[in-house]
Amino acid sequence: MSTSVRETERKYEAPGGTALPDLTGLPGVTAVAGPEELRLEAVYYDTEDLRLARAGLTLRRRTGGDDAGWHLKLPVGVDTREEVRLPPGRAAKHPPKELGSLVQVHARGNELSPVARIRTTRHRWQLVDAKGELLAEVVEDLVSGQAVADGSTADSWREIEVELGDRGDAALLDRVEARLSEAGIRRSTSSAKLTRLLADRLAPAAPAPVRGTSAADVVLAYVREQAEALRHQDPRVRRGEDDAVHQLRVATRRMRSALQAFGAVVERDRTRALTDELKWLAGVLGDARDLEVLRDRFENAVAELDPDLVLGPVRAQLTRHFAPLEAAAHEASVAALDSARYFALLDAVDALLADPPVTPLGRGKAGKVLPGLVAKTHRRLAERVAEATDDTGLHEARKAAKRLRYSVEVAEPAFGKRAKKYRKQVKDVQTLLGEHQDSVVARPVLRELGAKAQLDGENGFTFGVLHGLEDGLARRVEDRFAVVWRGVGKPKLS
Repeated sequence: MSTSVRETERKYEAPGGTALPDLTGLPGVTAVAGPEELRLEAVYYDTEDLRLARAGLTLRRRTGGDDAGWHLKLPVGVDTREEVRLPPGRAAKHPPKELGSLVQVHARGNELSPVARIRTTRHRWQLVDAKGELLAEVVEDLVSGQAVADGSTADSWREIEVELGDRGDAALLDRVEARLSEAGIRRSTSSAKLTRLLADRLAPAAPAPVRGTSAADVVLAYVREQAEALRHQDPRVRRGEDDAVHQLRVATRRMRSALQAFGAVVERDRTRALTDELKWLAGVLGDARDLEVLRDRFENAVAELDPDLVLGPVRAQLTRHFAPLEAAAHEASVAALDSARYFALLDAVDALLADPPVTPLGRGKAGKVLPGLVAKTHRRLAERVAEATDDTGLHEARKAAKRLRYSVEVAEPAFGKRAKKYRKQVKDVQTLLGEHQDSVVARPVLRELGAKAQLDGENGFTFGVLHGLEDGLARRVEDRFAVVWRGVGKPKLS
């Protein structure tokens, strides 16, 4: 079973002739313990074309030190990474399956094999407070590395790392950095030892896309954000983390909605196959998400009931019903994320962003082009609302409301507060219709739970109570919806 820790650290280059400065006297630092010498050796794993390194990930098996084992480092934010750890086990040509799974959004089925071996002689100092609590670790590393593929001669260098302890904060990092800077030690241009060693095989990072003013610039910036969200949420889904399925599904649906609503900006015929695949992925994830929503909904509803209305082992009945279904849905989600179909979807997203099929209209100014396309999405919603005479019709209206909300969200950077206000109004409509649809989905499940309780010789009364509450909620939503919808109006972004 893996463990996970958050690391906040900064890496520095230490040119010849520079010495590590005195670190005593820093605010909050009572003592500096050390140096302690450690000898470390790590084998790094990646695809042949270094897909993990290019994405800012490192996967290694380290021996020596007090954290020997398999380490997967995932970027989280500025200076912060999540390190997933497993025991070292025996030396292997391939990393453990659990860690290999977490990088598939980048590796996409390509073999993970050793790409480098790095040896480090480390001197470590610990900065502690008056209670002996660790504030930060400062290490001086003498590094020797060799690429596995070409058997090149070893490259050697010296670097400094500063990592926050449990009691440290960013202000301490800044103060240590100031001391290092005074000594001539500067921030490293490499985020990891591996990227420095293999720099000649890693193409320079493409410059971050500049937010332009054309309609296509705005739409593609949004699609790019969703692609990044997808890459971030993928390993979280695989690990079964809270809300991860929901967030991954939202990213796929946002991307799909943007490409559909703005097909006059990014050529629709060229994105149709991709949006079909995004629909497939959202559908697979939908099973797991629906179960998650229903279980939370029922558990919360039971908690709010008068205890006199909770008859029998209701919570145990919910667990027996949902646990195997959720486990199967999670397994199906991960199987989809390990499939060649999913990897092809990811490749299609990359290809779209690398060479987007921008239309002549898409090259026009966002302020002139986008409002008309958002208005078209509003008209689609208005038509669905007019046709909504039953549960199915209201569900179609909900999906149209979601597309309008995402369309306004796409345009929001170009139109500011007015667009933000309108988006919130549309979200209110979507949320209201979402409550209705959740009730529609919940009632047959409650009937099933009640009937099963009866067959098992248990009391199904509480599930009947919940069914009645869901029915009443749906009726109230239907009554309220007309009022809320009248308050939305047509979009006026500019």
